[in-house]
Amino acid sequence: MKLGLAGTGRIGTTHAEILRQISGVDSVVVADADVERARRAAAKVGVESVDGIDALFESGVDGLVVTAATDAHPELIIKAVDAGIPVFCEKPVAADVPGTLVVLDRIGSSEVPVQIGFQRRFDAGYVAAREAVRSGRLGWIHTVRATTFDAAPPPAEYIPHSGGLFRDCSVHDFDIIRWVTGREVVEVYALGANRGAAFFAEAGDVDCAAAVLTLDDGTIALVSAGRYNAAGYDVRLELLGSQDSAAVGLDERLPLRSLESGVSWPSGPAYPGFMERFRPAYVRELEVFVSVARGEAESPCGVADALAAFYVAEACELSRRERRPVRLDEVRG
Repeated sequence: MKLGLAGTGRIGTTHAEILRQISGVDSVVVADADVERARRAAAKVGVESVDGIDALFESGVDGLVVTAATDAHPELIIKAVDAGIPVFCEKPVAADVPGTLVVLDRIGSSEVPVQIGFQRRFDAGYVAAREAVRSGRLGWIHTVRATTFDAAPPPAEYIPHSGGLFRDCSVHDFDIIRWVTGREVVEVYALGANRGAAFFAEAGDVDCAAAVLTLDDGTIALVSAGRYNAAGYDVRLELLGSQDSAAVGLDERLPLRSLESGVSWPSGPAYPGFMERFRPAYVRELEVFVSVARGEAESPCGVADALAAFYVAEACELSRRERRPVRLDEVRG
């Protein structure tokens, strides 16, 4: 199998490295709008590069992995589907809901598989959390707490094109809450603040935020996110049920220190970022995509799933700006 990869930034280069080690992948060819960057990435990883995206499609790939800039996602997904090429695309599908709906409309009737990258669905802890909920071991869930805190903020130039903290960061929490609980969000109330660098506020964004989500069975989900957590990368999910409680992310690398006397756990070191925390999940996610591209499995996370999480992010952003509860029906139109 020959796989193509479009976009050779940090995550694209990491994905190319992973792909070349997956059983059944005979070759990987990469391309980027910046031809020299593609060449450097190819040399680093030990794969082939071609001069541009058109050349990538003409190279006869059996599957496409999209890790390019967000504004390129819709065109690349549609182009791959039109060419009959199975495609994996890192989230988001598009920069906004209308763009996502355009993609869904264009590919909705196609049988060419599309998989959207929400890697937490492939992390062992989140998989175990889903099984604990679905099995009934926790009883009925009354509260969910989800946390995503970056150890350090991204570059200033990234923020104006990121979509904002809810769409860029918390969307992973929104997706995993839906996936683990099997429930849909019906209403949100969200707040945000700026305590750090001025470039967040200048872009109309916030550097820390919180949201209260009401699920369709009455469960309350509390979501927290932030760009400044110097202790380390902190991603957790807590499930509080009528019979038991469980958590994802409570391990020796948790970047949270107890102030209780005699307590030394966790011992660290903390994860510095998402690539280190979720590398095994990224590997598993791409292994599954290879199976999807071969026709051996169905896509585990399609465009409709990504849209559902995006609707929650849109509702949270609207709620933050207008400082009021927002029902999901408002943003679905």
